[in-house]
Amino acid sequence: MRSTTNIDEAARVMTICNACRYCEGHCAVFQAMELRLEFNTENLDYLANLCHNCGSCFHNCQYAPPHQFNLNVAAVFADLRQENYAVYAWPAPLGRLFSQNGLWVSILTAIMLGLFMAGGAILTGADFFAAHPNQFYGVISHNVLVTLFGSVGIFVFIALSLSIRKFWRAMSLPSPLSLDWLNVWTGIKAALSLKYLDGGNGQGCSYPTEKPSMLRRWFHQATFWGFMLCFAATSTATVMHYGFDLPAPYGYISLPKFLGILGGLGLLVGPIGLMMLKLQADPAIKGRSNGGMDTSFLVLLFGTSLTGLLLMLLSQSSWVGPALCLHLGFVMALFLSMPYGKFIHGFYRLIALVAFAVEQQKHQAVVGVVEPDPDMIKVKNLG
Repeated sequence: MRSTTNIDEAARVMTICNACRYCEGHCAVFQAMELRLEFNTENLDYLANLCHNCGSCFHNCQYAPPHQFNLNVAAVFADLRQENYAVYAWPAPLGRLFSQNGLWVSILTAIMLGLFMAGGAILTGADFFAAHPNQFYGVISHNVLVTLFGSVGIFVFIALSLSIRKFWRAMSLPSPLSLDWLNVWTGIKAALSLKYLDGGNGQGCSYPTEKPSMLRRWFHQATFWGFMLCFAATSTATVMHYGFDLPAPYGYISLPKFLGILGGLGLLVGPIGLMMLKLQADPAIKGRSNGGMDTSFLVLLFGTSLTGLLLMLLSQSSWVGPALCLHLGFVMALFLSMPYGKFIHGFYRLIALVAFAVEQQKHQAVVGVVEPDPDMIKVKNLG
């Protein structure tokens, strides 16, 4: 369900901002805002996902609290983004479940899945508290792991695809194949470089304090590239296993291990840094939601990385079984939460940035534009 309170407040704030335009140079939000005279659900969702919550507009706004206009763009868009996780989610009930209790649902899911893995390994006769020549594959076989994560992966892929498709349609964009690829590249470049975390002045976010800082951009980059390196490690291991008949486990100097260690370190540093900044941030710009699913994503990333590195260290010991199941619990919980939180927001933001590039090229609003009723046009012409 949409919160009319959030929509109405966002429309009020944007209407006043559009009259003032003091912040027009800060980021893409205000440039996209200027192309509009009215604000509806679709273009407010668009603006919310363009917003990087850098806090710059709040700290520079002459109408921010305690002014009677009480403008807080960062907070109202933070609330809308949290709402988007459930609004565009598939299936909808899971979106609502995660949005209401994101952090605890994610942690309990990781623990329960870890216990389920451990129980399954013990019931199938694996020597759970023993070292194995083929390390963790002696606890749970390669084929079983592929079957489990393949099944979850298919569900997550479908859920992500349907959610992205729903958001894409809300943005009033044509088929991806018919887009100008220069616009697509402009959006991708802005997303990967975190262009709009510079506060509009190249000095960085006014986050966690009013003083500009590049820390948030650096920690975001560490998190993103850490995740991509871990993905590359898994992909490399898959190619080696099926393409070159080189099955795991692999040594420390192998490419999968090297990429995995680098990625794991990135997923320790990045989430810890972002969590520290989040805890220190001015409560005024966080919004009422306090970023439940954003926090759970950081916790799951950190837990996945920490337990993965722990498993690597314990893989030849008698603790390999518990370490494996703990790690798999976090990995599967991370997978299952992807369509309902910060991970899917990455795709929503990319789509919003592509839409922004399209609007800048056309010099007119595209998202949330209501087409005139042909019958009403005929009536007017007859009149």
